[in-house]
Amino acid sequence: MTTPASTGTPAIAVEALWQVFGNDAETHLKEALGRSETALEAATDVAAQGLIPAVQDASFEVREGELFVIMGLSGSGKSTMVRCISRLVEPTRGSVLIDGEDILAASPKRLIELRRRKLGMVFQHFGLFPHMTVAENVSFPLKMLGKSRSERRARALEVIEMVGLDGREDSYPRQLSGGQKQRVGIARSLAVNPDIWFLDEPFSALDPLIRRQLQDEFLKIQAGLHKTIVFITHDISEALKLADRIAIMRDGVIVQIGTPAEIVLHPVDDYVREFSKDVAKGQHACLDSVIETEGPLPEMPDDPKLRLDMTLDEALAACMSCYENVPVWDRDGKMAGYVHPSALAAALTVDPT
Repeated sequence: MTTPASTGTPAIAVEALWQVFGNDAETHLKEALGRSETALEAATDVAAQGLIPAVQDASFEVREGELFVIMGLSGSGKSTMVRCISRLVEPTRGSVLIDGEDILAASPKRLIELRRRKLGMVFQHFGLFPHMTVAENVSFPLKMLGKSRSERRARALEVIEMVGLDGREDSYPRQLSGGQKQRVGIARSLAVNPDIWFLDEPFSALDPLIRRQLQDEFLKIQAGLHKTIVFITHDISEALKLADRIAIMRDGVIVQIGTPAEIVLHPVDDYVREFSKDVAKGQHACLDSVIETEGPLPEMPDDPKLRLDMTLDEALAACMSCYENVPVWDRDGKMAGYVHPSALAAALTVDPT
């Protein structure tokens, strides 16, 4: 998956965000920050007072059209983070800008408008209305916007087909499987065509086979819609499959942000390394993570036609009969750099540390 180029204002900009749970959390955090030199010291301070620093001094940006995954173990703060960004909970401190607008300063009326028109949300629990058909569930947000019955029905059928449920529009939730119910939840969130999409572990309650199928469907939908997405998961395989970039959280702190290749090839500490230790690195890292671009070109008598977007596994298979440096070509047919087969093998070797 290719990370979108950064152009202009980020879709989401989070700066020094804190979420502390407990009585008078804002005052305690302010005082702790005043007497602390680091965010860690401040978090330790408020924790010693019996409060819970669920998100600590988080800063990051999500680009327009990017699929940004936040992952971590249970209790790491990932779900709290997405609720702060969408303002389902009120952050204790910091700023959240959506397309440059300070969402934390938005009035209740403006917040309702944003949620109805700009922000889509999907959660682990489907939250479908049992007395409504699939089409009625999907079109419900449009009803809240005052759309006519015919407009609602037409849009509902469009997104129902998009998520692979055409023919089930008049079924009731009790007649659907778990995977089908989750597709209805996804369709409902897409009905208003939101610019930004928040998904909090939407597939975690599903069986592995259904989960993989929905991941594939989700990627197909994103390929067509190019939404800005913040996706929460605790599953490294899911994160690597879906993400343009991944933020890994531990105890309320963002430990590392990087592309899937950066996460699996260059973990910043043992916590991140533990997530990726059983990952087949060669299936997730591409040649652009290991090629050489500096210095004079060496002799390269062999050219197995490697491409910049090849995975390391694919490249290594193509280089099996090559013993010299080989060129790597970009999508336009221009040489992007070169790589030695030994570099592919080294990148796939498990780090003993």
